Amino acid sequence: MSTRSETIEPGFEAHVALPANGSGPGMVLLQEIFGVNDYVKDAARRLAELGYVVLAPDLYWRTEPGLMLGPDEMQRALAAGGELDHEAAVEDAIAALAVLRALPETQAAGGRAGVLGFCLGGSLAYGVAVAGDPDVAVVYYGSAIPDRLAGAASIACPTLMHWGGADRFIARERVDAVVAMAADHELIECHVHEGAGHAFDNSFAPMFSNPEAAAAAWELTRAFLARTLPPA
Repeated sequence: MSTRSETIEPGFEAHVALPANGSGPGMVLLQEIFGVNDYVKDAARRLAELGYVVLAPDLYWRTEPGLMLGPDEMQRALAAGGELDHEAAVEDAIAALAVLRALPETQAAGGRAGVLGFCLGGSLAYGVAVAGDPDVAVVYYGSAIPDRLAGAASIACPTLMHWGGADRFIARERVDAVVAMAADHELIECHVHEGAGHAFDNSFAPMFSNPEAAAAAWELTRAFLARTLPPA
């Protein structure tokens, strides 16, 4: 695997991770509230190891370009997330998707590309699936989604959702509302990981990490992507 930076007009940066063979379908990776930090870059590595060309844009470029925070900086991260313009960030993510599709490494695999996001990025990935044209979407515990369920009618790509059954930040009845919506949408697959809290995939944050749920969700994600956006 190799990495580099890519500039997206009108001028924000993105972390790019390439698979060992140098090419593959693309995946836009959308950050948590902590920015494109070590956890996001490690998630990019994991996706690249599955065979994807990964692009993780800096969605804080309008307010605090390059902001990268650790899990012990929660208050500052919450403030940064609160300053983010959700709709503008969705537009930025859609622009990143277009750039990713045009990269030679992705073009070599047919220019197909999807979107995957965690937490804040999960909500934005859902927004991209609603307003853009990703080939697939993977959403991890996007807290804004329950308030935007009407948009699901516009989703036209295979979509996988993961939720924590014991998420303190997303009330269970709100998760259940998403599950009910997904049951009536032929393209949305929804999984609730019982006993798991918010941000359970984040092994860099001991207060959130749930290795068992993370491993189960990652295997579901790998299998879903292998079906819907195969790397080879």
